[in-house]
Amino acid sequence: QVQLVESGGGSVQAGGSLRLSCAASGYTYGWNYKGWFRQAPGKEREGVALIYSGGDMTYYTDSVKGRFTISQDNAKNTVYLQMNSLKPEDTAMYYCAALRRPLMGSVSPAEVRENYWGQGTQVTVSS
Repeated sequence: QVQLVESGGGSVQAGGSLRLSCAASGYTYGWNYKGWFRQAPGKEREGVALIYSGGDMTYYTDSVKGRFTISQDNAKNTVYLQMNSLKPEDTAMYYCAALRRPLMGSVSPAEVRENYWGQGTQVTVSS
């Protein structure tokens, strides 16, 4: 069992910044990828950024490249998402995930069941 707790969401104006945190606990061995995903109302959950805990390899969806940065502090078992130059289209519920394999793009219901997720934190960007 892996427990994930997100924090740091909120409401900002376009162009602003937010930093999300995700603290992991429990038996995390083997769940070597941590990621941030988001889901807007009426849309599928999608991958935003991914990091490999063993070597800091990172992946980003195209729409956030150059604006978002994923990082980790393995000593604290915490993953961060620094979000700069936020846009209204970034508005969504953001979820932290622990995964055995890399996962980006749309997330299927099976992929939701196969991985661990936090409870989500809301990010709202106004124009």
